[in-house]
Amino acid sequence: MEVDKPVVGLQFRCDKIPGAAFPKTRLQVWFVWVCSGVLLWTCLVQFAAVGELWHPKFLNKLSNGPSYPLPLVTEDSVQSPLPLIPARNYTSNGFLIVSCNGGLNQMRAAICDMVTIARLLNLTLVVPELDKKSFWADPSNFEDIFNVKHFINSLRNEVRIIKKLPKRFNRKSGYQPLEMRPVSWSNEKYYLDQILPLFNKHKVLHFNKTDARLANNGLPLELQKLRCRVNFQALKFTPQLEALGYKLVRILQAKGPFLALHLRYEMDMLAFSGCTHGCTKEEAEELKNMRYSFPSWREKVIVSEERRSQGLCPLTPEETALVLQALGFSKATPIYIASGEIYGSERRLASLRAAFPRTVKKEMLLDPEELKQFHNHSSQMAALDFMVSIESNNFIPTYNGNMAKLVEGHRR
Repeated sequence: MEVDKPVVGLQFRCDKIPGAAFPKTRLQVWFVWVCSGVLLWTCLVQFAAVGELWHPKFLNKLSNGPSYPLPLVTEDSVQSPLPLIPARNYTSNGFLIVSCNGGLNQMRAAICDMVTIARLLNLTLVVPELDKKSFWADPSNFEDIFNVKHFINSLRNEVRIIKKLPKRFNRKSGYQPLEMRPVSWSNEKYYLDQILPLFNKHKVLHFNKTDARLANNGLPLELQKLRCRVNFQALKFTPQLEALGYKLVRILQAKGPFLALHLRYEMDMLAFSGCTHGCTKEEAEELKNMRYSFPSWREKVIVSEERRSQGLCPLTPEETALVLQALGFSKATPIYIASGEIYGSERRLASLRAAFPRTVKKEMLLDPEELKQFHNHSSQMAALDFMVSIESNNFIPTYNGNMAKLVEGHRR
């Protein structure tokens, strides 16, 4: 009987309320909930879009998941959250072709310079050509490493960038651009006074060397800002490279805090620098012969002991192990070697592995099929190392080269 009393009371109260009132109240509540849900979802989507522009890692840090979500793997499927920025309207003084030289990070720094020079002189920049004749003999083009669509669109309000020269200026049409190497470490006055007038006559200039062609210091703040914008925003790796790089990061993060070690002890580095400490006589001779085989490497006669005493040699793997121990890293520290093939291979890595058994390389973490497409593409391999180095808990270079400087900038 007590169970029936609330039912009777409910029937009595309903008799006193107009018949349509109760369903209307439920409908209103339902409507408010639906509208609130839609509004909340819209706000979250907008917040995510703005958050990605403001700081691409901010939203990821709000969760306990990996640092990166799995990125899309096709360039055509990448959608910009905002419309294209308005293109800068200016009269172009000519076309600038650039052929970058060196490894990935040296070319990356050069691209930042070339965009800045094109902006200073009001030029149209052709998408840079990458080095294919260096020691690495990497056949990769710009679009194989960097997202060319993003590169062009993200700099629309600064400089006009095209993929190819107009046909009338094409070499196939018989047009010969002026080939030259700008003077290294030049300031804006050099380019305005000596380079810009050349475009009045030739219209197309080809810079066939791009390393260190722009001064680091003393430039106007706006030019330095543009140089940084190219490096930190415009030069974005392809979706395919990012997908594999992020996978490496997730694998390493799953093992706990890890250290990225840029062990710059590759054959080209030792031959170029003349540093042969710890090498056999046969290896030292091999490195010397290699140095003489590259005419662009101007310094030929090098005394290894003198170079080492000047602090100009990379740390050996054995020295690196001692330094890491002195810095307090434990034997259980996971270490990722961010570099190419170590000269002397596993024989030279024995001391490092003995001190830090959890030392790995990308070849140990990824399936051979995943890396197959990158064989003989050292710059693409270096891009993977670059991404891991930026996201590591600790980054330690054994030589203060281009990679070390660029990673330091990104981590800052």
